[in-house]
Amino acid sequence: MPLALLALALGAFGIGTTEFVIAGLLPDLAADFHTSIPAAGLLVSGYAFGTVVGAPLVTALGARLPRKGMLLGLVGLFVAAHVLSALAPGFLALLGARIVASFAHGAYMGVGSVVAAGLVRPEKRASAIALMFAGLSLANVLGVPLGTAVGQRFGWRATFWVIAVVGVLAFAGIAALVPRSPRPAAGIRGEFGAFRRGRVWLVLLTTALGWAPALAVITYVAPLLTDVTGFSSGAVPLVLTLLGVGMLAGGLLGGRYADRAPLASVYVTVAALAVTSLVLLVTAHGKVTAVVTLAVFGVVASATIPALQSRVLATASDAQTLASAANVAAFNLGNTVGPALAGAAIGAGLGYTAPLWVAALLGAGGLAAAVASARLERPSVASAAVDARERSSV
Repeated sequence: MPLALLALALGAFGIGTTEFVIAGLLPDLAADFHTSIPAAGLLVSGYAFGTVVGAPLVTALGARLPRKGMLLGLVGLFVAAHVLSALAPGFLALLGARIVASFAHGAYMGVGSVVAAGLVRPEKRASAIALMFAGLSLANVLGVPLGTAVGQRFGWRATFWVIAVVGVLAFAGIAALVPRSPRPAAGIRGEFGAFRRGRVWLVLLTTALGWAPALAVITYVAPLLTDVTGFSSGAVPLVLTLLGVGMLAGGLLGGRYADRAPLASVYVTVAALAVTSLVLLVTAHGKVTAVVTLAVFGVVASATIPALQSRVLATASDAQTLASAANVAAFNLGNTVGPALAGAAIGAGLGYTAPLWVAALLGAGGLAAAVASARLERPSVASAAVDARERSSV
């Protein structure tokens, strides 16, 4: 694999750390800002909502820019947002700074996916995307536990300073290793043309609902582990590390499977994520079984990413940049809906196992959307085959 993929993965590592580290810091942030844990969860759902809006918007604004230059600009914005986060005087200021960071997040992952896919042969595209997204998973192995530990030891502001430094290193890596690219030939009008097809919207819906279970569970995993399983707060970073190990392995394995069986990988991973959420309802009451199930949950959750991202690139092959960014927005729509519904269930007094029920229901919806998109695609495939036979007979 090209070294440029490692530079892209480093940027994803910083993004993954800032996105998921809030889960480990929720109790500290809630205490510092004198608010409840579900209210502090807005730092997760607000960030995700900003990505939903920012990914297509920022990508559209930069549709005619060279992709390398756009990536560098986005990483620069990411660094600036984390400096603002570290200096935030209150909860609303921190929420605003995270929304600024989320704008960089969505566009970076969308444009970066297209750049990563273009660095390798077509049959290796899902694996290349998986390697880039492995930065997100590595964030769960190293970034999130270390960021949580730093925040618990030195205060949550120190965590944001560390993430800003990671962003600076990513900027340097992209500048040195990612090759220059010409300006995209298609304008924004051409990119938007793909969204006239219904199956593209169904693929985006599959991503939103299929991924939502991951954040519905991960956002509230700290109180689940302490209040239901019986772990101490000091053990949470270790369990998050094991969850991250599962996510790192799952992303790489999912990329290989998606290269071989693109549509089947979507079915299998989305369904498995819903089933694992239900299993965790039982196993969360034992320490060993909870840790094992969370590790499996991490594998399955991360394996959905390359499957869903390569699926949208194949479905909207004539508008990959904007479609890729829209799919990142769909991921983060799932990040918004999942934690919001899970938080609402907790707030309704259903307990810290309620997010697991929410996750299972959302996953079932994602699987239904995947099946619907495939059925809608079949007439188009058959029509294309007929057209090809007719042309060959002329």
